Amino acid sequence: MNFKDRISDAFHGKTVLVTGHTGFKGGWLALWLHAIGAKIVGYSLDPPTNPSFFQETGLKNLITDIRGDILEKEKLTRVVEKYRPDFIFHLAAQPLVRDSYKNPWDTFNVNVMGTVNILEAIRLSRHSTSCVCITSDKCYENREWIYAYRENDALGGYDPYSASKGAAEIAIASYRKSFFNPEGKAPVSTVSSARAGNIIGGGDWAANRIVPDCIRSLEKDNPIKIRNPDAVRPWQYVLDPLSGYLLLALKMKENPIDYADAWNFGPHYSSNITVREIAEKVIGEWGSGTWEIDLPDKNSVHEAGYLKLDIAKAMTKLEWKPVYGIDIAIQKTVEWYKLYSSGNRDMGNISLNQIREFTDHADKKYDLGRI
Repeated sequence: MNFKDRISDAFHGKTVLVTGHTGFKGGWLALWLHAIGAKIVGYSLDPPTNPSFFQETGLKNLITDIRGDILEKEKLTRVVEKYRPDFIFHLAAQPLVRDSYKNPWDTFNVNVMGTVNILEAIRLSRHSTSCVCITSDKCYENREWIYAYRENDALGGYDPYSASKGAAEIAIASYRKSFFNPEGKAPVSTVSSARAGNIIGGGDWAANRIVPDCIRSLEKDNPIKIRNPDAVRPWQYVLDPLSGYLLLALKMKENPIDYADAWNFGPHYSSNITVREIAEKVIGEWGSGTWEIDLPDKNSVHEAGYLKLDIAKAMTKLEWKPVYGIDIAIQKTVEWYKLYSSGNRDMGNISLNQIREFTDHADKKYDLGRI
């Protein structure tokens, strides 16, 4: 069975709760799931930017769109009880390192207690669900070494964002062991955590992210300002980790004891490149532009210089693999923004076309006969 059919069979007609669906990655996931026939319930605050992927793709008209704060425990619990989701993807978060220095309390509250709230809602529900909690590659104690981090490496975090994601991972593991897989017995519900790399793709307008920063500068014909040109990150196209989340969720439903765990979803090593190289590739795809170093000021904050993910576990046990390398990832990302910048407002269908192209490409790379 090919990749597209395997995913469609697993989610078609199923109720899926996506927290953070108004965000960049949550929006792409909700649109993909809707396209394959899932019944999507979104729970989130208003879109974090204007414009946003959520607005520009018309996602509101395709799903059950609920406005709510992940910290509203009782409201979130009522939503889980009312809609009885077969799957939950928890993406609601404060997602930015630099913002975590400005609002550390909010960052810890949203990223840790928000995660605990969804876990509590699942624990209190008598309906079986499979939940994938999305954290971050930055949950690891970063030692600035050349080795890629594995799922059993130490958790930690220098900045409040990274520390909050490490703490969320500890909470997820505690709930999984205490409530969702006690003594190896088949649980009513299952919970996993997914740690992805630096995500790029069309429809991200967040501040202080390299690709949106590049696009804003290129649209105005201004030089791209780069803070840390030699910082290395595991860059990946938005649909690559999402495909991992989907495969993980369906595996958890079929075999909860073996697959409810922590998982890395990153690129192949060739896509671990510097910020400088990302900017140059974006400029190349855009067709013009320059970049320059943004000299640090006295208020500069610490950011990790080197980060890679080991994806051997997901490739071996889930039979997942990255579909796009960095060059195609940049090409598809810039293509989306160029169409938008040209005045094209059919971004829903453009995004659906990119999803179809991705799944067609995946079918050529995957051998899912055993999955």
